[in-house]
Amino acid sequence: MAEISIKAETLFHLGVFNFTNSYLLSLIVVGIFASLSFWLRGVIEMIPGKLQSLFELFTEEALKMMDAVLGSRTQSERYFPIVATIFLFVMLSNWMGLLPGTGSLGLTHEIYKHGETEHVLIPLLRAPTSDLNFTIALAIIAVFSVNLLGAMAVGMRTHAGKFFNFKNPIYTFVGLLELVSEFVKIISFSFRLFGNVFAGEVLLIIIGFLGPYFLPLPFLFLEVFVGFIQAFIFAMLTLVFIGMSVSHHEVEH
Repeated sequence: MAEISIKAETLFHLGVFNFTNSYLLSLIVVGIFASLSFWLRGVIEMIPGKLQSLFELFTEEALKMMDAVLGSRTQSERYFPIVATIFLFVMLSNWMGLLPGTGSLGLTHEIYKHGETEHVLIPLLRAPTSDLNFTIALAIIAVFSVNLLGAMAVGMRTHAGKFFNFKNPIYTFVGLLELVSEFVKIISFSFRLFGNVFAGEVLLIIIGFLGPYFLPLPFLFLEVFVGFIQAFIFAMLTLVFIGMSVSHHEVEH
């Protein structure tokens, strides 16, 4: 059976930077989005065609869903880019890890173990979301964006007052809990996404060795669905946290 590694495998080194297979696939995903964005800029028209109408339909439904959380179409349009970017980036990263060749094609190198030489395969590509470094970085970006947008919406002083309130010991303790919860969000975001994607890849590897060809197909379709659901959950949690951060609740005395 192929070796299962939690850590993303290093392809080569750029100084002190380890260029991993998950990083390579994340660059490919970014390249796909960049190419699509430049292509869409040239084909968008005032009178939409069938494909553009389909994209506009999905955009309108997504905005309606955001309206239910934020309560305002203006706010939905303002925060739509970051929520949609997170959703599409995570979903495509999940799905790219399921393509044939990902995790199975790569380079071999020799290692010495117990006095014997073994040939180990280093996959050329690996799903970015199956790398804990990637999910932690994405979670940090999401939580930082939530707090930045909150500070821009209600003011830095008001937003910081949610964490640092010294009016009385109770407010101080509640603020401390709020501050700790921001770090808990990073852990929750990153480990939820990493655990589900990595466990799915391990499941597909095991099923593939137990019964190749047709047996893994139902599990493959299940992982396609899981990849969509995990991206949706990540984006919706980000949206909910943005809604909580940008709303200004007055304290009544």
